[in-house]
Amino acid sequence: MNPIQNILVIVDPTSKQRSAVAKGALLAKQLSARLDLFICDTQAARNTRFAQHMKESPQKPLQPLGPWLESIAAPLRDRGLDVTTEILSADPLHTALLERVKHTCAGLVIKDTHHHTIAQRSFLTNTDWELIRGCPVPLLLVKPTPWSAHPRLGAALDPGHADDKPRLLDHCILDEATRLAQALGGELHAIHTYIPAAMIASAVAVPALVIDIPPETLEAERKAKLDDLTAVTSEYRLPAQQVHLEVGGVTEALCRVAQEYEIDIMAMGAISRRGLKRLLIGSTAELVLEQLPCDLLVVKTPNFAELLVL
Repeated sequence: MNPIQNILVIVDPTSKQRSAVAKGALLAKQLSARLDLFICDTQAARNTRFAQHMKESPQKPLQPLGPWLESIAAPLRDRGLDVTTEILSADPLHTALLERVKHTCAGLVIKDTHHHTIAQRSFLTNTDWELIRGCPVPLLLVKPTPWSAHPRLGAALDPGHADDKPRLLDHCILDEATRLAQALGGELHAIHTYIPAAMIASAVAVPALVIDIPPETLEAERKAKLDDLTAVTSEYRLPAQQVHLEVGGVTEALCRVAQEYEIDIMAMGAISRRGLKRLLIGSTAELVLEQLPCDLLVVKTPNFAELLVL
């Protein structure tokens, strides 16, 4: 696990929400990393800033982005952080951001995220979705809720390797979640969600069947799943109370666990599938992002970028 030496924070020039900057600064301090504050100024962003300015301070000149971004960086430098700033004008936003990530040495990308309507998710190019699909390094999408004093990191794992996930991905998720948990003085929780095979079989039968599933059948599968989960997490030496096996769909179960155990950051994996390219990359992470009550860390395998172009 190579050290994170640079953290790239994507700053939204149209928003007063700066959780990404605050959380990025905390991680930069704890990891002794440089903090790169980056703005991609699009035509849409310029129009939004102008409209906001005319509504709030029409008698004053519109402040240029350079001094504005420096005013954010200055107090961070006063705290001893190594902070750089950069502004680029480009469209579309997601393409420019991915190009910036690919041509930087950032080991972590952080961005504020917002709720998206069904229409935005279905019909519009959404920056968060594109970053989940295409960002080759760990991506931390943060919400306004602050982290607790000793944050809890959840690692959403798939030790059965459903959907052809590579075995390496679970360990990448655990490694990145462990890194942040240690840096923040928090704790790691390993989580695996599943729906019992017998329940799936009865649900997909045509016509649908009502099957009385023997308790011993469910218990045998639960034990097998727990053995798989324990095998994946054994080298991380997690206490039993920090290893969670949950029955339910991924989105519902992860959101339930996040609330029950007060998870601050949920780490999940995103994959690229040969032949389908970007179509299915990160689809589960996208669905969970909308409903999770906490931040989302999206992790890729080291060969993600190679698979993406195949």
